[in-house]
Amino acid sequence: MVDTAHESVGRRPLGFDTPVTLVTERFPGRPVYDTAVTHALVRRVAEGALPETLRLYVPDDVVLFSLLDARRPGFAAARAAAARAGSGAVLRLAGGHAALFHERCLAFSWATPDTREPDAIRRRFETVSSWLCDGLRRLGVDARIGAVEGEYCPGEYSVSAGGRTKLMGVGQRVIRGAAHVGGVIVVGDSERVRDVLGPVYEAIGLRWEPRTAGAVEDEAAGVDVAAARDAILEALGERRAWRHGALDGETLARAEDLLDWHDPERSPRSAAIASDARTKLVVTRD
Repeated sequence: MVDTAHESVGRRPLGFDTPVTLVTERFPGRPVYDTAVTHALVRRVAEGALPETLRLYVPDDVVLFSLLDARRPGFAAARAAAARAGSGAVLRLAGGHAALFHERCLAFSWATPDTREPDAIRRRFETVSSWLCDGLRRLGVDARIGAVEGEYCPGEYSVSAGGRTKLMGVGQRVIRGAAHVGGVIVVGDSERVRDVLGPVYEAIGLRWEPRTAGAVEDEAAGVDVAAARDAILEALGERRAWRHGALDGETLARAEDLLDWHDPERSPRSAAIASDARTKLVVTRD
């Protein structure tokens, strides 16, 4: 990791007193690899090879499925529905249900050492949701934390516009030594979210209300991905010192080794969960 310092020192740390390293690289046309990079980062942080790292980037157009989705009878049909809509399919790190990432979104993944404190999972969710909520308010959005009734991939730490439409979803994965908190902020094109997830959710047998899928631009006209990123980083800088970094060769090589874990066609995880009806993934430790 090659770092150059950012001067904004936070008033209130998000987790630790040292600066968090920010990386922004993306991998167009390689959505499975994109998720594997996030996986590799959290593994390397767990090993102590990398510092606490925040990845903030523009994703490909892809439906990220959970293992809960992979165990449902309609999973293959859901992947086919995503493909017909022009979206790839990936198995993500965290639990929940299917979510669409696309090029008018900001994806985020925070890899942090796990302190093993009893309330660490809750505090990580609260920290990330409050940070992103603050960033969206700077754009003029009535951003609120909490589930929206009928939302896709429901969660109590979603960020909505006025409690009406979901703008951000977040999930968490805990492994030995580190935690990943990640998700997506829909900046533009909420219609695509509705169009893609409609047939996907129908195929896997889940109900949701398409009207609850929103985007930042629906609430703040003219806001694009760059403006949203600037506001989010400004909000981060008031909470936490951060510095620019770059993905190193070892992390990228590790991601290549993790590709099968996130490819629905090859993942040993999807096969295992399909054969074990007792398996439940919300937050996992391994």
